[in-house]
This record gives sequence, C-alpha cells and structure tokens, in this order.
Amino acid sequence: MKPNPVGWFELYVQDMNRAKAFYESVFAVTLEFLPGTEYEMWSFPMDMERYGSPGALIKMEGCPSGPGGTLVYFSCEDCATESARAVEAGGTIFKEKFSIGPYGFIALVQDSEGNLIGLHSRA
Repeated sequence: MKPNPVGWFELYVQDMNRAKAFYESVFAVTLEFLPGTEYEMWSFPMDMERYGSPGALIKMEGCPSGPGGTLVYFSCEDCATESARAVEAGGTIFKEKFSIGPYGFIALVQDSEGNLIGLHSRA
C-alpha cells in the first residue's frame, strides 16, 4: 500500500493565540511550536511512523485566513463531539453531522479564523 499522498498541511491564521486555543480545545491536543522559520508556526501532534498527515497553524504576512480552495478533514471518533467543541471554542457549525454512506459521517465547521474545516468519523 502506498503511503498517504498528503505530506503536510497549513492553516493560515490571523490571531495565533485565538486559533491555537480553538484547535487545542476542539481536538483535545497540545500544539507544539516549530522553531527555525521566519513565520510563527504551531504543529499538530505528529508521529512520522503512523498513518496521517502532519500539519500546522501558520501566521504569514499576505496569506489571509478564511474560505478558500482547500478543505482539510480531521479524523474524529464522532464528528458531532468535535462540532460541539468547535462552537464552545469560538467557531461555528457550517453543516451539522451527516451521513456519507458507507464512508461514515462528516460535519463542516468554521474555526476561529474563518477557515472552513471538515470533521470525519466512521460513526
């Protein structure tokens, strides 16, 4: 089996503290500062030996946050749980949890920066 073709993702933000608090609250994780770049970046937990794609929040001049041409989906146990956390953390629900047939369920939420993200779960 070939590895996941997605090698990295970045979510552009305008207010790093607000965005970091949003993602840490929704996914119950701690983001880690990535030193050594000219931009402020905080990565999601990653294990290069396991399935999945690493990524980070990034604040970069000239790169606005908000709806765009790419949608990142986060894997969840039950996407309804993370949707509720998103609202509690300052986001909004764009589309409530709904079935995608044999592939499980998805929900769409806007984060604290206006980015649209997807939540996917099997149940």
